[in-house]
Amino acid sequence: MTSSARQRAGRRALTGTLAALGLTAAMVMADGALTPASAATWPTSNGSQAVSSTISVSGTKDYGMKRLYGTGDLGTDGQDEDQGPILELAAGAVLKNVIIGSPAADGIHCLGSCTLQNVWWEDVGEDAATFLGSSSSNAYTVSGGGAKAASDKVFQFNGAGTLNVSNFAVQTFGTFVRSCGNCRTQYKRTVNLSNIEATYKGSRLVGINTNYGDSATLKSIRIVGDSSKKIVPCQKYIGNNTGAEPSKNGSGPDGTYCKYATSDITYG
Repeated sequence: MTSSARQRAGRRALTGTLAALGLTAAMVMADGALTPASAATWPTSNGSQAVSSTISVSGTKDYGMKRLYGTGDLGTDGQDEDQGPILELAAGAVLKNVIIGSPAADGIHCLGSCTLQNVWWEDVGEDAATFLGSSSSNAYTVSGGGAKAASDKVFQFNGAGTLNVSNFAVQTFGTFVRSCGNCRTQYKRTVNLSNIEATYKGSRLVGINTNYGDSATLKSIRIVGDSSKKIVPCQKYIGNNTGAEPSKNGSGPDGTYCKYATSDITYG
């Protein structure tokens, strides 16, 4: 095989692999790392499945880009509290290649450390995903994927530990990641955002509670369609455990709670 033929074969193999993940070649940089996903290149589903009661997931589950949507008791995409999730992941579970359609109910719950890989939300319900668990060693990883139309929060961080979100696209949202401001049991929480594309409209990328020692690190953030810079990259709050609405405590980089430089955020 000639060199040019080998290159063409390699490109065909790469294209096939990306298609299986619902991605496009434009989303891959020269070094092979993923660029942030774009709402314009969302994957096409490989069939749909109605979900009338929460599906429990343990170990590794690969849905092969199937769309799951709620029906019956899960057939809502509103903001009512205490809705059930479409999927509930046991501690240590890995979820791959799935689209959460509409109605989305309360999306996905992680009961402990979990990994969400190439997960897409077409129309966020109450929240896209909620991260639970009381151990400070919990690690929650969201790698790839995207979420649209979250009238409030995308990721709700109620448990303890560290949430890492990378190579993710979010479009039209209230708060992208929120450390719970008024949960009955509160923890110190760490949020790391890397290689995120956020498309306006949106209110804030991350909200953290300074009085519980939360921190958020932002790297390689691209904000699209927000020429007036209305999206707040990092909002600080004074959290509580009484259920009251938390008060704001400033915003912007400070090296302790909101960890980023202005160069970490670009606008386009």
